[in-house]
Amino acid sequence: MPHQIAAQNLICPLDQLPLSQVNNSLCCPSGHTFDLAKQGYVNLLPVQKKRSKDPGDSKEMVLARQRYLDAGIYQPISERLNQICQQILADSIEPCVIDAGCGEGYYLNRLASIPALASANLIGLDISKWAVQAASKRNKKITWLVGTNAQIPVQPNSVDLIVCTFGFYDFARFKPLLKANGMVLLVESGEEHLIELRELIYPEVQRSNVPDLAAAYAEGFELVDQQSIQFKPNTLNHEQVTDLLVMTPHLYRASFEGKQKAAALTELSVTADVVYRLLKIKPKA
Repeated sequence: MPHQIAAQNLICPLDQLPLSQVNNSLCCPSGHTFDLAKQGYVNLLPVQKKRSKDPGDSKEMVLARQRYLDAGIYQPISERLNQICQQILADSIEPCVIDAGCGEGYYLNRLASIPALASANLIGLDISKWAVQAASKRNKKITWLVGTNAQIPVQPNSVDLIVCTFGFYDFARFKPLLKANGMVLLVESGEEHLIELRELIYPEVQRSNVPDLAAAYAEGFELVDQQSIQFKPNTLNHEQVTDLLVMTPHLYRASFEGKQKAAALTELSVTADVVYRLLKIKPKA
């Protein structure tokens, strides 16, 4: 029996017509067909939208992040995310939630367990096929897609919440997808996030605030809530420090000397500092 894709609001990335499942494929009225992978996900990333032959996180980065997150190191980040989503979706009926840049699925899989999402339409999307392959093994009830935040293949006005966790967001592309009361939740690094690691691998550390929301305001969004969480996980061992470097952009930005220092560590205590910002479209006057 073919795996059933739960989401009913998917559209063809080539002509934006509705997709429906026929056996092991998603098809649009124009005849475009997208086969389900054996793991249960669908690749809806058009070739012309690929920035490289193998865009997004590499297999090595995905495996490193999977080991790191599955060790529970960032569980408090996930728990706060779940609390916020439970509060804002508690009264929603069969809400549609998209994790835009879902990575290997850690956060969305845990989010799926909250009461407010018991009958939800959950979609995890990432441009990395390696990430989506890993994510699809976590939860078969979630619709996992290879795709891009620049063109999320869902019907307009069909989404209650878009979550973007340590990812890239595009408010101009997000806006048409949201229902009238739809929201966007950004989960981002605070200025002290991993400060101990950054001080080790960079000659000079620039403490910067979370990105401004000018692009969001320009699209008619308003900030309705902001929260933060700061904690120190258990001391990381050598393997976890290595995974942390591999799974983040720090590996490519660090100096050669910084990488050598990190490689020599047997353990490291780090600070997690995360900011949650909730936005919604301003009601028309």
